[in-house]
Amino acid sequence: METMLAGRLTTGGGGFAVEEVPVPEPGPGQVLVRVRAAGVCLSDVHLIQGILAPQPLTGDKVTLGHETAGEIKALGDGVAGLAVGDPVVLQAGELRDGTPCTRGVNIDGGWAEYAVAAADAVVPLPPGIPFEQACIIPDAVSTPWAAITSGANVRPAEAVAVWGVGGLGAHAVQLLRMVGACPVIAVDPLAAARERALRLGADTALDPADPDFGNLLRAATGAGGVAAAFDFAGVPAARDQALSALAEQGRLVLVGLTDQPFTIQNNLWFCRFRQQVLGHYGSRPEDLVDLVRLVGMERVDLSGSISAVLPLAEAARAVEALERKEGNPIRLILKP
Repeated sequence: METMLAGRLTTGGGGFAVEEVPVPEPGPGQVLVRVRAAGVCLSDVHLIQGILAPQPLTGDKVTLGHETAGEIKALGDGVAGLAVGDPVVLQAGELRDGTPCTRGVNIDGGWAEYAVAAADAVVPLPPGIPFEQACIIPDAVSTPWAAITSGANVRPAEAVAVWGVGGLGAHAVQLLRMVGACPVIAVDPLAAARERALRLGADTALDPADPDFGNLLRAATGAGGVAAAFDFAGVPAARDQALSALAEQGRLVLVGLTDQPFTIQNNLWFCRFRQQVLGHYGSRPEDLVDLVRLVGMERVDLSGSISAVLPLAEAARAVEALERKEGNPIRLILKP
């Protein structure tokens, strides 16, 4: 039996380890992909920490990794329109027996030498997109894209602000500028993250701990507040500050995942000005298709998004580096 390396999480406190497991075989309607690059996301860290649970899961182990790109190695029965050798990126989610599943959460993901995916969850890559950049599109890029376009429905010239300019927030800054939001305000406690946000297209970058934060925000927006605020930090203090920054009929989109409660402190103000709080998770299949085309046509530049590339065998090291935010990374990549 042919084997491969895979980064496996054992539930119930069993921990994470790179193990040798059998190479999977594609079933009917599936493809086997030779993984060329896989992204390391804060959600993966949270799964290992136990903050998030991989449910519903068959068995007690799962291969992590919901950001995956590679080449088709083999086709299952009934697969048409794809060929062995095609470069592809995988949707973060797919249907298995009619049940919505998330790759690397309750079905095996891309932290492995090979991965199986439904043929309709495979998006072909145009020439010129490196696997290291392509693999991050299914979450690090498409999640903020969906939060902006179908979550907050941001319109050109609307004032917006992003709390947390990390793996998702950094791309949100780029994408908000691309869709015409103005001004784009970045909020992050790290000076390096604020500097990065300005390089990526933010008009203003603020420290949330600045005693003059409120005045600086009002000056940046023309005193009206922001039409849309995005929390990518998943921190209660950031959510409170973002909510207080909203203009009349402003929308707060909660993207960062946390197990902490969120409380609307000033309910009268919130209702009087008809504000909204919107939960957000992931993206739609068509978002990945659209973004692959945008990246392929150089409307979105991901060349600066890859902070480091590590071998799959060092997955635990990558997780530790992201958890500690070593080097203020946008995305760390595992390469089998």
